[in-house]
Amino acid sequence: MKLQAVRGAVQIKDNTKNDIEDGTQSMMHTLLEKNYIEEPHIVSVQFSITQDLTKLNPAAAFRQLGYSKTPLFCCQEPHIEAAMPRVVRVLLTVYTEEGVLLRPCYLNGAEKLRPDLG
Repeated sequence: MKLQAVRGAVQIKDNTKNDIEDGTQSMMHTLLEKNYIEEPHIVSVQFSITQDLTKLNPAAAFRQLGYSKTPLFCCQEPHIEAAMPRVVRVLLTVYTEEGVLLRPCYLNGAEKLRPDLG
């Protein structure tokens, strides 16, 4: 087994509990599904949010999907002028089989954060 990390991000429509929940869960579902990751493979999940998202911690949204044994953490992004607003980012650390290439996931406009991956 090899220890790896993969990134993801999603731009949230509005600063509402439902939008943060839906965006976070969609991003995580896509990231886990496209990389064939199951809970026992996850070492930890670190979320970050822009300071304009205040209604829900994305870790709480992910926990609602049933990931009860996974260590989760969330922090706030530094304020950067002209940065993309309403973004949840994730750094997912996992164990994979040797040779597996993890694929990042950027959704709902967050693709603009990493045009080199398009």
